[in-house]
Amino acid sequence: MRIELTSIFVDDQRAALAFYTDVLGFTKKHDIPLGDAAWLTVASPEAPDGPELLLEPSGHPAVKPYRDALVEDGIPLAQFSVDDLAAEHERLTGLGVVFTQPPTDIGSAWVAVLDDTCGNLIQLVQLKSV
Repeated sequence: MRIELTSIFVDDQRAALAFYTDVLGFTKKHDIPLGDAAWLTVASPEAPDGPELLLEPSGHPAVKPYRDALVEDGIPLAQFSVDDLAAEHERLTGLGVVFTQPPTDIGSAWVAVLDDTCGNLIQLVQLKSV
């Protein structure tokens, strides 16, 4: 068993695509029209055939209260790994990304949390060498 696809709810698929590709650095994998929305996925350029992130429209009525509660409590909806959190934090801050938690040492890793501009908090993590 392996993870091939996971999803994240977004308010606007095109704005999310721009943020996840132009800012975070993912690459567009699929963009298949489906009525008013699309099957829109991104992948890591480091693993283009690896797991995909589906930028799922947030229209279902359960999404807003769920995401609002997570954001209010400061809970990230997803987590992405980076090799150098300090450098990534500096790069993203320079691009105007808002961090709700700066890089923080949690013992076995460094973590930071950013606002993806699409309704979600995203955690970045850099594991420490053992």
